[in-house]
Amino acid sequence: MDSVIRGLAIYFSLLLIIRLSGRRTLAQMTPFDLVIVLVISETTQQAMLADDFSVTNAIILILTLFTTDIALSYVKRGWTRAAHVVDGVPTILVSHGVYDDTALRGCRMGRDDIMEAARSQQGIETIDDIKFAILEVSGNISIIKK
Repeated sequence: MDSVIRGLAIYFSLLLIIRLSGRRTLAQMTPFDLVIVLVISETTQQAMLADDFSVTNAIILILTLFTTDIALSYVKRGWTRAAHVVDGVPTILVSHGVYDDTALRGCRMGRDDIMEAARSQQGIETIDDIKFAILEVSGNISIIKK
């Protein structure tokens, strides 16, 4: 039972930390981010398993994590507020050719990120040609032309 409690604590702690780190982190992984993920995974493994490295304990933890993830997906599907808290909501970064600098700062993004997405997705060269740029919950930027 101790493994299940540790597994749940780690699951929700990581979910909170990843959620607070922002969507941009998930969409644009750098080599530094990969190193962080590897270190976190090793630390997480040690925290969940403690001194019990048995196959039985590992299976219990895996089942706990998958069951928790599946249960959370049902909760998010049935309760929209939970989905917004866990996954976030889309953020409008550009509206009718005008940057929302507050939203950009909040998402830790720059104007160059918007223009890069606009060029690669729509072939847009200037901000004036963007009706909306939206940071989706997936971390991708959607560009809607004027």
